[in-house]
Amino acid sequence: MYEVVKMIHSYWAYLVLFMLVVATFNALIKFFGNKEFHAIDFRISLFTLIVMHIQLLIGLVLYFTSPYGFKNIANNGMGGLDDFSRLLAVEHPFVGILAVVFITIGYSKHKKKLTSRPKFKMLSIFYTLGFLLVLSRIPWSQWF
Repeated sequence: MYEVVKMIHSYWAYLVLFMLVVATFNALIKFFGNKEFHAIDFRISLFTLIVMHIQLLIGLVLYFTSPYGFKNIANNGMGGLDDFSRLLAVEHPFVGILAVVFITIGYSKHKKKLTSRPKFKMLSIFYTLGFLLVLSRIPWSQWF
């Protein structure tokens, strides 16, 4: 089961990254271009939010079934983790959760705004923060 969940988490990450790029740049371009907020903008931000939450759920399942997640901390303690183990057991999950929190906050705040510019401002700020956090904790050596 671990291998299947790991594969799903890894391949779903490509969709997450693609949607984060689309949503972040959509919000930034339209914020700085003073564009109107349309239904497609809402759908892009919503789909990105959904994809991120699904990735979080898959990641949590992986965290508790993987020998590199919670089991690694339980067996070795925090002091017994090397750099790569610490990345997988602590940094990657924590920063991933933080990225999902930022994206959720941005999505929630943008819905409360009535005009286009403040909507894009909220999406730009919080989706960019989430995007940067995701980029910072991807285990690039395993991707390529």
